[in-house]
Amino acid sequence: MKEVKTGIVYHDDFLLHTNNFHPECKERLEAVMDKLEKEKVLDRLELITPTEKASEETIALVHKEKYIQSVKAACERGVRQLDMDTYITPDSYEVARLAVQGCLDAVNKVMAGELDRVFALIRPPGHHAEPDRAMGFCLFNNIAIAARVLQNDYGKKRIMIVDWDVHHGNSTQHVFEEDPGVLFFSVHQSPAYPGTGRLGEIGRGEGRGYTVNAPMPAGSGDEDYEALFQKLVLPIMDEYQPEMLLISAGQDAYMGDSLASMNLSKQFYARMARMLADGADRYADGKMIFFLEGGYNVHDQADIIFNVLNVVSHWDLPIIEDARASKGGRGKEILHAIKDMHKDYWKSLP
Repeated sequence: MKEVKTGIVYHDDFLLHTNNFHPECKERLEAVMDKLEKEKVLDRLELITPTEKASEETIALVHKEKYIQSVKAACERGVRQLDMDTYITPDSYEVARLAVQGCLDAVNKVMAGELDRVFALIRPPGHHAEPDRAMGFCLFNNIAIAARVLQNDYGKKRIMIVDWDVHHGNSTQHVFEEDPGVLFFSVHQSPAYPGTGRLGEIGRGEGRGYTVNAPMPAGSGDEDYEALFQKLVLPIMDEYQPEMLLISAGQDAYMGDSLASMNLSKQFYARMARMLADGADRYADGKMIFFLEGGYNVHDQADIIFNVLNVVSHWDLPIIEDARASKGGRGKEILHAIKDMHKDYWKSLP
């Protein structure tokens, strides 16, 4: 199979936003870059290093001006926490702007045809940051801003966002829940932080049916997610036929993650990436962008990201697999409930 053009977004300044006593720390990125170097694949990836920072006007496509200014002011004053979960440093505002710009550079590269896939190795993450407040380690919603740019600057009418982070992407849902131009599909542990993403949250107004939540029970594993993809994610994707595919890629549903209780294996992340890449090939001319969200077992996350890049780039290198098997089989009942909830909106769900 022909190797596709793949890039990564990375900047050393993403390491400036860090807290040694917090799970969302700079070591998450350092381990990924070390892994890619060890596997000798960095020269097969185009490195996207943002040279500018996203404007406040661009960030305001998703976030309220008052909130943007409050983050800036808090960093300038040396505030350490925006809420009980979300720390900041004096550098965090500028680093967050740089991360947003890296995601926009990825969008521009993919839309120009220079790259097919990009994994944005950015920090801080974004999918919890609401338009008017920080949440869950997140300052600005990188993936939502990118989707708005795809709509506004590139005229994309059908964007699909798949959020496989173990925690529900509450902000991404809220930004697009009235917009049929963005199909948001989240698979997450439930109950778990942030307490949103319930089965009945299916969008509002014209966007009703274009939010699909899969609240999976703790302990769900490879076979549960395989069934979910085969019976729900892929049929809905085939019906929607997205022009662009974006993935909120948090690796914290992994069986060894410290902040969740799911049982996905390293190899199954490669499987999910392959299924989504096949969909991107069918409908989006192969275009897809991954945005780093959670994942707190730093070395295992690095293995997972290598697996994802390996698959979507068609390198055909050995997949890193777990020695112990993934447990599962706990999500069958919820699959039927999701189907029942959405069958009136998607003909592909009998």
